[in-house]
Order: sequence, then structure tokens, then C-alpha cells
Amino acid sequence: MLDGEKLSHIVSQGCRHYQFSDAIRQRAWVEINHAALAHNIQALKALLAPHTELLAVVKADAYGHGVIKIAETVLANGATWLAIATLGEGVELREAGITAPILVLGATNTAIEIEAIAHWELQPTLCTIEQQQLFQKTMARLGKTLPVHLKIDTGMSRLGTRWEEAPLFIEAVHSSENLEIASLYSHFATADEQDLTMTHLQHQRFKQALAELKQRDIPLPKLHLSNSAGTILGQAFHYDLVRVGLAIYGAYPAPHLEEKVDLKPVMQVKARITQLKTLPPETGVSYGHRFVTATETKIAVVGIGYADGIPRTLSNNLKVLVNGQLAPQIGSITMDQIMLDVTHLTNVQVGDVVTLIGEDGSDRLTVDQWANQLGTISYEIMCGFKHRLPRINL
Repeated sequence: MLDGEKLSHIVSQGCRHYQFSDAIRQRAWVEINHAALAHNIQALKALLAPHTELLAVVKADAYGHGVIKIAETVLANGATWLAIATLGEGVELREAGITAPILVLGATNTAIEIEAIAHWELQPTLCTIEQQQLFQKTMARLGKTLPVHLKIDTGMSRLGTRWEEAPLFIEAVHSSENLEIASLYSHFATADEQDLTMTHLQHQRFKQALAELKQRDIPLPKLHLSNSAGTILGQAFHYDLVRVGLAIYGAYPAPHLEEKVDLKPVMQVKARITQLKTLPPETGVSYGHRFVTATETKIAVVGIGYADGIPRTLSNNLKVLVNGQLAPQIGSITMDQIMLDVTHLTNVQVGDVVTLIGEDGSDRLTVDQWANQLGTISYEIMCGFKHRLPRINL
């Protein structure tokens, strides 16, 4: 029995990342397998040359897995750097006592952000001459030196100075008294595709920029180019760091890369049956009656819905596992609940656990299956599970 003080604490904190598992497994939750996470880090590190460090990308609340516990586990198992997208994400890690170097991948364009980055000892990405000027002016005013990471656009056409202009940009930062170049990097756009023509072209552009720096007698800092796909492809793309996001969570950037490294899924999504009922034939189910029973049908109501991250567009196309048995979801997915057809299942009771993502018995349901059905990517599915689903760290 949970005491009132602990229950009050759970409610007040929104059940975000707490481990009071008996209480918060009553409706729906996400389980995070840290043994699988540790396995993935070690499997990926085995692909690297001895001098290459693993930078774990933990932005977006560690792709929906719960950033603090994920950061602690990846660092304990051999990752030496972390990367996030926003200033707030970096502050959250520092406030939790994480002392590892943290790279901010997003762009910073105001003095107040720069001051906060310096205060929290984060390491920002610079993409333009205008940023270099603002950073230098701000850090000179503070009387401090800041390590910065310079991004070159070799073909992603997102953040970064284009490779043709990179030497002038890097030279400007190199000459800045209050800025210290910690690394130089770029990002692959198509490394997860089987046709690596563009990947090799981006690599060549990156090497071209490095050669021009050598001609200008600018010493090379740490270099990094590879995302998860580039890391799995091989050491030719690795340099001093690799930035691994998706793969540490046990998902593959593409099916053809699965044979190159053994990864284990870290996330499982589960909920409970909250009611059972039997409906007569020709009975509509859920909003809009997008499903109508053909025969007498036993349905289970499950306490999870689109407000938790189950895409409504999966309505009538989702399968789940109940006691190791596959069951179809029927009717429109609603904000807080879904309905299942459990007519054919045996021994189904209120309170039984329903597995939406994960393993139960001999079957496994994956984020890739959802992504394929929806025409999207596994990243979006993982990041979609909302914070009202407690993260249970196993």
C-alpha cells in the first residue's frame, strides 16, 4: 500500500521519471531497459577505433526515454560526451549533477543564451561568422574563454557554413581571443540509404575543408562526422568522435544495417485493461463508429490513447499483445483510451497488461512497425510518447 506522502509526491511531479512502479503501473507506462542500453553502448564501441570516442545524443528527453537516467547509464558504459539540442536540455543535465562535456547541437543567437551556456559550462555549436562575432563580443565582456564547436554544411543543407566557405569561417573563430575551437564537424544526410554516393561526396567535401585548413596552418581540433548510420558503416567515417543517437536506444537507422551490429530495444510501452464488455452484432465502437461489430464481440478498454503518444492514424490498424496473444485495436483511438477485440483470446481479465511496443511471449512489436505503417521514422514514434506516461527504469 502506497502511503499518502509518496502518492502526493507522485501526483505533484506528474509521474515523469519516478520508480514507484507498483503505483504508477496502474494505467499506462514506458519501461526502460538499462541493461539493453548498456549492451548497445558496448556493441557500438566495439565498432570504433581505439582513439574514437562515443558521443551519446540525448536530446528530446533522450528520444523519449528519460534523459537523466539514460545519461547516467551511457556515461557509466563508455560514452564520454553527451549532445543535446537546446540550452534548457543542457541545464537539466547540469542540474542533475552530470559533469561530462555536453555539446549543444542547436544554434545560439542571443547574448543571454551565450551567458547561460558559459555559466553552465556547455559547449555550443557555431555555424556562421555572425555567431562568431556575437560569441566573441559576449565572452570578451565576460572576460572568459569558451570552447566552441564549428559546423560545416557538406550537403545536409541545414545548420552550418557551406564547405566552400568553411576555411574563412574557421579562420575567423581561430583568431578570436575568447573562443577556443573544441571540434569541427558535419552531418550526413543519407548515410542510412543503400546508395552511398552522397555520403561519400559529403565525406570528400569534409576532407577538402580539412586540407585547406592545413594549408593555412590552422591546427585541426577534434573531428566528427558520423551519426548512427555512419558509425555502423565503418571506421572510415569515424574520426575522433561519433555522434550516436537512434542506435543507442536499440533501433536501426535502416534494415540493411541490422546485420552489422547487435542492438537491443531499450523501450517498451505498456498499459492495462480497465474494462471488459460484450457487444451484440452491428454495434458501433468509438467516435464516428469507424468500426462496427459483425458478430457478438468481446472488447477490452485499455487506458492509453493519443494524448499518451499513440497516433490516432493507427486506428483500426494497430495490433497489441495481451498475455502473449495478438489482439487488434478497433474503432477510433481516443485521447485516453483504446478498444481491443479480445473475442478470440483466453483468460483475459481487467488489470491484464497490454504490450503496445515490446515483447510478450514469442512475439515482439516494434517502433519500426508503427513507423512503417504511418510512413514515418522510428525517431518520431519514440519521441511521441508523452510525459504523462511514467518511465519505469529497469
